[in-house]
Amino acid sequence: MIVPKNPHLSLAAIADSGQCFRWRRQGDGYVIPALGRVLRVRETPGGALELNCTEEEYALLWRGYFDLDTDYGAMAGFLPAEDAYLRAAAEYGRGIRILRQDPWETLVTFLISQRKNIPAIRQAVEKLCLTVGRVIEDDGEGPIYAFPSPAELKRLGEEGLRACGLGYRAPYVFRAAEAFCDTDLNGFCGLPDEALLQALCTLHGVGPKIAQCVMLFGFHRLNVFPVDVWIQRVAEKRYPGGIHPEQFAPFAGVMQQYMYAYERYLELTHDGY
Repeated sequence: MIVPKNPHLSLAAIADSGQCFRWRRQGDGYVIPALGRVLRVRETPGGALELNCTEEEYALLWRGYFDLDTDYGAMAGFLPAEDAYLRAAAEYGRGIRILRQDPWETLVTFLISQRKNIPAIRQAVEKLCLTVGRVIEDDGEGPIYAFPSPAELKRLGEEGLRACGLGYRAPYVFRAAEAFCDTDLNGFCGLPDEALLQALCTLHGVGPKIAQCVMLFGFHRLNVFPVDVWIQRVAEKRYPGGIHPEQFAPFAGVMQQYMYAYERYLELTHDGY
């Protein structure tokens, strides 16, 4: 099916935003294993999205997954007029949207992400999926695997997790799997932000930064502002008085994504600002 062009949705920008680790480039589009399904999507020359799903599946899953009911264009009204850097970052990052991802997958992938670069994270995540071996589709280029459940990761054990390249993160993932074998992480959805942060931080290996990433990318708390190494660089280079995320409410997390994307671009191109 076809979804009309949206100037505030770019598949490439989302794929490179550091929030999702299983998107795979295929031809002029992407293969996306998510929510227990596999979606193939591409942008047409006119900018519309072409998805290989029914209208019913789109309405049930993918419209929400891409957060298409949120008006990202209206977020320009929350940019401080005096903040030239953020306004440039928002222009560069236009097209990034905060996906509505599965909280369990988000928790595990961000536990794995600690002190790993994005290619290494992707490799470890795919090794996990392959090791469990639950195939959801075979596209002719090889099987595509579902993301493992807590019970499946618990059965792997710490040594099995280490064999997937998790290293010192293996106990973190194993303890999370133990914690959520009988308790659904989705039960955290009703918690207010501060309570959700505290609940996530009780998990082994989860500190404030990982918890905030899970809140933003797994629970869609758009006002949460994770501070990673890139945002630390932004603070040091662009904001001598420090970054004050409350200025960007209620969409501080979206502004964080714009800063993350723009700062990486500036460093890659060695452009000044």
